[in-house]
Amino acid sequence: MSSSYAVTLYSIFITVFVYLLSLRLSRRFPSPFTTPVFFSTAVLIVLLIATHVSYKAYLPAKGVMTYFLGPATVALAVPLYKNRGILARYFLPVVGGILSGSMLTVGTALALAKIFQLSHNIFASLAVKSVTVPVASEVAKIIGGNEVLVAGFVMITGMIGAMFGLKLLSLARVHDPVSRGLALGTISHGIGTGEAVKEGELQGAVSGVAMGMAAILTSFILPWLF
Repeated sequence: MSSSYAVTLYSIFITVFVYLLSLRLSRRFPSPFTTPVFFSTAVLIVLLIATHVSYKAYLPAKGVMTYFLGPATVALAVPLYKNRGILARYFLPVVGGILSGSMLTVGTALALAKIFQLSHNIFASLAVKSVTVPVASEVAKIIGGNEVLVAGFVMITGMIGAMFGLKLLSLARVHDPVSRGLALGTISHGIGTGEAVKEGELQGAVSGVAMGMAAILTSFILPWLF
């Protein structure tokens, strides 16, 4: 077996192992810092550095694991179908929430740009922070953003949402499952949706809808605004 295949298999193994470990740890010691997406990312970076595996060498493993994101995303349609009656009942509030949430994310980016006098390039990259990476990257090309910055801002936004989103909603006494799923999906895209699914099937279904609709709305609204 060539060394490249060995590195790819090693990278896949430690990624899966660290994530499963983080799931167990988050159940035993619930905390924003044991959230699987944060904990596993931090531990994985340390392990790759310690074992001298570069990002370039890790890329083939990333490609294999990313391939399964497609079926995983499609699988979100199952709870969506099972809860279609509830979603139909709350159709207008859901659409209103997604629209206002999407506009608010752009508004916060504009506020930060004004306060810190950010360049157009950074502002455009920050404006798409709450949209899933593939859509955000394409929108950024149209409005003059930087793809590298976009990827960073999107990941940080999703991670913060996954770590603190549900806890902040609880502090604000937002306990309705539709509202909780709506907030996470609109603001924290796929990473937040992963946390919503863990909390409940309905939360996950609503979050999946919010993630998709927010991406569509943003891809139409942002180029027009800019």
